[in-house]
Amino acid sequence: MFFKKKEPLGGAEFIIAGLGNPDRKYDNTRHNAGFITLDLIADKYGVTADRIKYKSLCTTAEISGKKVLLMKPSTYMNLSGQAVTEAMSFFKVPPEKTLILLDDISLDVGKLRIRRKGSDGGHNGMKNIIYLSGSDQFPRIKIGIGKKPEQWDLADWVLSRFTESEQKELKTAAENACRAAELIVGGETDKAMNLFN
Repeated sequence: MFFKKKEPLGGAEFIIAGLGNPDRKYDNTRHNAGFITLDLIADKYGVTADRIKYKSLCTTAEISGKKVLLMKPSTYMNLSGQAVTEAMSFFKVPPEKTLILLDDISLDVGKLRIRRKGSDGGHNGMKNIIYLSGSDQFPRIKIGIGKKPEQWDLADWVLSRFTESEQKELKTAAENACRAAELIVGGETDKAMNLFN
């Protein structure tokens, strides 16, 4: 039986990191909106994030004329910065060219908010990336996962699963995030913000 040799990851001019938790039990949970979106981007470009490198599942794709590392940190959400900064350091990619895809409880499911840079907004994955890199200059696409119902504990809410109708809205948001990511990689962040914010 022959195994196809995987191409080396090679250089990267840009990084897109989707945040989430790696265990199967977290599949399709709200906190994994970043993973879900990254998988959709990879799928669009005919690749799969299945190489283990930089404490992540990775692959590369050419997006908007640039070689882009697509990564899903396997450090668990709160330590996302370990994976992201390792890849940044290896490829010498600055924060301004490291796009973070993350979930946001202040946005309705299906909504996006694109930011050029900024604080962690209370998101532990983003907090760890900013802390370990010493920079808040990361462009990011926040993917709405719905506001926490009053009776829910926050941890339980972000680890709950999307309903069937929410999954459709999430898919639309992920498709829009994919288009926004292409614009951001291509240096058109303002256009992405105008179209999708």
